[in-house]
Amino acid sequence: MAYKVKTLNAISKVGLERLPQTEYEVGSAIADPDAIILRSASLHGEPIPATLKAVARAGAGTNNIPIPEYSALGIPVFNTPGSNANAVKELVVAALFLAARNIVPAASFAHRLDGDAEAMSKAVEVGKKNFVGFELPGKPLGVIGLGAIGVEVANAAVALGMRVMGYDPAITVDHAWKLSSFVEHVTNLDSLLRRAEILTVHVPLLEDTEHLIGLEQLKLMPKSAVLINFARGPIVDEDAVVAALEAGKLRGYVCDFPTPKLNKRPGVVTLPHLGASTAEAEDNSARMAADQIRDFLENGNIVNSVNFPAAQLPRSPGSKRIAIANSNVPNMVGQITGLVAGAGLNIADLLNKSRGELAYTLVDVEGEVGPELLAAIKQIKGVLNARVI
Repeated sequence: MAYKVKTLNAISKVGLERLPQTEYEVGSAIADPDAIILRSASLHGEPIPATLKAVARAGAGTNNIPIPEYSALGIPVFNTPGSNANAVKELVVAALFLAARNIVPAASFAHRLDGDAEAMSKAVEVGKKNFVGFELPGKPLGVIGLGAIGVEVANAAVALGMRVMGYDPAITVDHAWKLSSFVEHVTNLDSLLRRAEILTVHVPLLEDTEHLIGLEQLKLMPKSAVLINFARGPIVDEDAVVAALEAGKLRGYVCDFPTPKLNKRPGVVTLPHLGASTAEAEDNSARMAADQIRDFLENGNIVNSVNFPAAQLPRSPGSKRIAIANSNVPNMVGQITGLVAGAGLNIADLLNKSRGELAYTLVDVEGEVGPELLAAIKQIKGVLNARVI
């Protein structure tokens, strides 16, 4: 059976090549898809095909996907954390230099120079004093969010000789292992803010991270601090930034999100959402998205889902696999195994994982799974979706 994968936006061919043409039909005009791979296209308000089994976002943020609607139907939504980490890290490092050396206004000044060589030389000598900057070694940098990007930024800043402080109450063991031992672990956000002359944020946009950096947080920072935001625009309160700039509290704001309030404002450098805009990052994201979709469709495994738990179970030789998305309720596994036993099938292996209100179950059985058994499993209260692979 050929799987159908619908693409929204331009997805890197390098990634899509991970889906063999002999087994997959891939394209933007696919009807009744088994999976969708997208970048920034919005799925809010869009009908969900009855055939759909999974969605993969070739990127980290998933605010363009109505997660609760897909969760209710037992459809995993995948993202590709870390695939663009190096691209964003490089841009954040560039932002450090942009802010420290006033590169954008200085370049604009030089671009506007007129006259002959002597006149330009005199203008340069007079004007350069307006763009005096500072050097990065020894400067205290605060990094909020130590995921894949935050860790790379922190490590790069250490290599530049900066005094780096990191704050992330939910840092994973894997990311902690990758973090330089020279990064100071700060457990109190206010403490970090009071010490950070430069602050960079690397957290997802959630209800509790919107306006994470606002007027009260900026008041805590040292005078003439620099704020960098290459995560999501609303994580920083624009009105608070404008007020801090006008009061001289904030030296500069560098971000990836131009808006009417920020554009052309002194002290602000906005870039046109370039964080992941490299060919390498797009290839990496597409590869990860395609691999995750393929492993899920062919094996039922879940890696990097934003709504369902991670679940990976090696295939038992010669077995059929039942993949079940369900609510996290008592006796779910008991009911499933009871039906399997009642059908006269032996269970070769089983995995059950939960995440909040959702759970996911993989059952490898010896023998054929008939339509009656699959229908019976789907009738269990709390089962959201089930299929045989």
